[in-house]
Amino acid sequence: MSTLALLVVLLLGLVGLMLVSALAYAVHRRPALSQPLTVALTGAGVFAAMITVIVTVGGR
Repeated sequence: MSTLALLVVLLLGLVGLMLVSALAYAVHRRPALSQPLTVALTGAGVFAAMITVIVTVGGR
């Protein structure tokens, strides 16, 4: 993978971490929505799957 592709993956990872953290905070502030840990882990799992697909396709 090129340096640019690695930089894009790194930036996507940082943005994903911020989104998962914001999601966990929002659910923490409004407990009626769901359990914070479950929502954060689900978001992290979906984001990890997207990053895996991007890295796999980019490695070809």
